[in-house]
Amino acid sequence: MADDRAPGLAECARALAGGELSAREAVEWSLARIEATQPSLNAFRRLRAEEALTEADAADRELAAGGRRPLLGVPVAVKDDMDVAGLPTAFGCRGEFPPRERDGEAVRRLRAAGAVVVGKTNTCELGQWPFTEGPAFGATRNPWHTEYTPGGSSGGSAAAVAAGLVPAALGSDGAGSVRIPAAWTHLVGIKPQRGRISTWPRPESFQGITVNGTLARTVADAALLLDAASGQHSGDLHHPPLVRVSEAVGRDPGRLRIALSLRPPFTALPARLDPRVRTAVVALAERLAALGHVVEEAEPRYGRIGLTFVPRATAGIAEWVREAPFPDLLDRRTREAARLGRLLGGTPLRVARRAEAALHRRIGALFDSYDVLLAPTTAAPPPRIGAMLDLSGFGTDRAMIAACPYAWPWNVLGWPGVNVPAGFVGDGLPVGAQLLGPAHSEPLLVSLAAQLEDDRRWHEHWPPPAAAAESRAA
Repeated sequence: MADDRAPGLAECARALAGGELSAREAVEWSLARIEATQPSLNAFRRLRAEEALTEADAADRELAAGGRRPLLGVPVAVKDDMDVAGLPTAFGCRGEFPPRERDGEAVRRLRAAGAVVVGKTNTCELGQWPFTEGPAFGATRNPWHTEYTPGGSSGGSAAAVAAGLVPAALGSDGAGSVRIPAAWTHLVGIKPQRGRISTWPRPESFQGITVNGTLARTVADAALLLDAASGQHSGDLHHPPLVRVSEAVGRDPGRLRIALSLRPPFTALPARLDPRVRTAVVALAERLAALGHVVEEAEPRYGRIGLTFVPRATAGIAEWVREAPFPDLLDRRTREAARLGRLLGGTPLRVARRAEAALHRRIGALFDSYDVLLAPTTAAPPPRIGAMLDLSGFGTDRAMIAACPYAWPWNVLGWPGVNVPAGFVGDGLPVGAQLLGPAHSEPLLVSLAAQLEDDRRWHEHWPPPAAAAESRAA
């Protein structure tokens, strides 16, 4: 693997199964690229170098014996809110955390598919913000332009995939935390239906608004990783029906009715769509129309959905803070959010959760007339490193809502969404758009995203050499 461009997930799996590549070569190459880029990108919090190589050797023996599993020997990464046996789950926090005794269910399923987890990627503290920076690990940088953030909170996973350190990675999405970094690093990011990928050992995460999802360069790879990680633990609260998302890749989606929504949902703080992002999303809508779909401007009836988001999000933060071994080391904004979560954790939380059924009916009425909703993933291109790091709690909320007002309602609903690359603005900064659907609509969204990928060929574009010079040196 002398080429500095990583093979995709499916391509790597095929090469391993065909004997063109050994698992040890694939894992050694991934580890070398990670080591070379840590000073510039800082995508990883923890590596499993020795363990990963041992597992790669075992995969090679299994391959030689004719064993075939979907991801046998393929290196992948997971976000540092997921349990990996033998490693701590610090979730972006400072302090020493005890190592976990066993894998979380999503990681267990990846291993069952044969994947080799090379390490855990960086995330902001408890996944709260659309940047990946903090005193626990420094700043994770965007491979497209290292003066800018890759987004958050799954920014480490996004940076690792965008730079070609691993073919694909798991992240988690509680307010856009897969879709936002995917948009800002020119990736496909799938936020699946709530419960599609288990959050066990938590029966649900952040009162049901956070789900695990996938990041990859292509729709097929994101879908393949999703299928490998999907499935429930008996203790999970949510058990959606089984779907095989990979089977939708390459399937004709048919002539769809697509609603284009450019207006941000109501928030208590101002949000405005950057004209450059608007132009990019409208251009994507025009391509969808050229592919034969009916595209019309239409807005979901979001109403005051934010009133149901805040109690669930802050109560989730309070739950994690109670488990933190060193709460005094947490960011002041985290402690403030946890205090609010404790205040809202009674009746307001119960009311917020009961409101979900009514929101499904009101917002879901859009899908009586349309098959898919197209919206910006973010209102702005990625901000510079440090732009939000030292703000007050209110200042952070204001900046966060201004940049990222579009993604979070689908977390309240629990429905799936797919970020697709929408091009570049300014100094070559990526932006994205969301394909959003009703419950269990991943196959339709993936089918449409794959059709768009065939047209746009976004996976053929890589970060510029200057941003990845250290990576090439590997």
